[in-house]
Amino acid sequence: MGAASLDFYDALETRDPAAREAALMAALPHQLANARQNTDAFGELLVDVEPDLVRTRDALARLPVTRKSELLARQQAVRADAGRVPFEPFGGFSTIGWRGLKRDGGARRVFQSPGSIYEPEGHGRDYWRVGRALHAAGLRAGDLVHNSFSYHLTPAGAMMEGGAEALGCTVFAGGVGNTELQLQAMAELRPQAYVGTPSFLKILLDKAAEQGQALSVRKALVSGEAFPTALRDWCGERGVAGFQCYATADLGLIAYETVARQGLVVDEGVILEIVRPGTGDPVPDGEVGEVVVTTLNRDYPLIRFGTGDLSAVLPGPCPTGRTNVRIKGWMGRADQSAKVRGMFVHAGQVAEVLRRFPQARRGRLVVEGEMAQDRMTLRVETEGPAPEGMAEGLTAALRDVTKLRGEVVFVAAGGLPNDGKVIEDLRKFD
Repeated sequence: MGAASLDFYDALETRDPAAREAALMAALPHQLANARQNTDAFGELLVDVEPDLVRTRDALARLPVTRKSELLARQQAVRADAGRVPFEPFGGFSTIGWRGLKRDGGARRVFQSPGSIYEPEGHGRDYWRVGRALHAAGLRAGDLVHNSFSYHLTPAGAMMEGGAEALGCTVFAGGVGNTELQLQAMAELRPQAYVGTPSFLKILLDKAAEQGQALSVRKALVSGEAFPTALRDWCGERGVAGFQCYATADLGLIAYETVARQGLVVDEGVILEIVRPGTGDPVPDGEVGEVVVTTLNRDYPLIRFGTGDLSAVLPGPCPTGRTNVRIKGWMGRADQSAKVRGMFVHAGQVAEVLRRFPQARRGRLVVEGEMAQDRMTLRVETEGPAPEGMAEGLTAALRDVTKLRGEVVFVAAGGLPNDGKVIEDLRKFD
């Protein structure tokens, strides 16, 4: 793997896993207290929680999962209340507001994500912690980084710039589009590294080849889109070693790729869980579920934040020597739904049906049939033979929760695919 695999960002990456877990669980009560005391939203959500008692993952798993839809709903409610004092620009989820509101300092900048969700950028070196991912991708102090993420509205450009600055790199703020001008800047400035989406990197490489231009870029950190192996190899054949990271505007860096090319290593500044879609219940390691993250960022203390993304924990440590948990990477969306006979059925409803039956290990609602003749079948895994009456109970629960009729079929443990799907729509629509 080369020397780069032994060159770590800091000593946190090679900690004994037990020491890391102890440190995270020791920090957790303080973050819960911070969120409960200094934000209106978590003051309500955690009103019955004693932070000092939440020192294990089992205790953490009993707290509610907060989803992006709740951020949007609370922000919309605040914006609709024009006379609200004090104004809560981030829906009551942040401990900071504008300068002069709440804690000293206030937000450094404000960004907008799709759906008109606003997020703060607080203070501190590498606020989104992206430097760790850039370092794993081979970037080092003195590199010139061509940043093709957007600098407008969304925080992606600022996220990467903050990480590059922490590493001691210089950044060219390319932004999105303007391919010809960006290639001109690359030819004249000769950057060593690229950050941006993988699709735009391909556009730049294709256009450069078309013009007979040799790019100086040799390393890249990409995000915001899938980075399939075929595209990674295609870039490598053109002299660019590309790596990916998983980050969001709300949470910052969640996980990052290393030269081992075996999944993504979880960032040191978050507590990551994989839960069954539609619930807050952690799944066994290796099972696909929704990524839920608790951040230790005191300015924006999101507790059990559901990303809506599917992934799974990989066994064992990273071959590079990094000892944190690894995940497979992005495996689809967890916020699944289907419209059946004019009514929406959601993953959370399927989870509610299964929750009523402890013998049910996992389940999947399969929707089949033609338009206006939909059929629902709930396929349920059990550890052993299903108890007498369980099928009838599940059928009644399915109708009670979804207001729709459906059949129940039992399968043996392991009989359902490990892909995180809770609802599978097999209908064909012309």
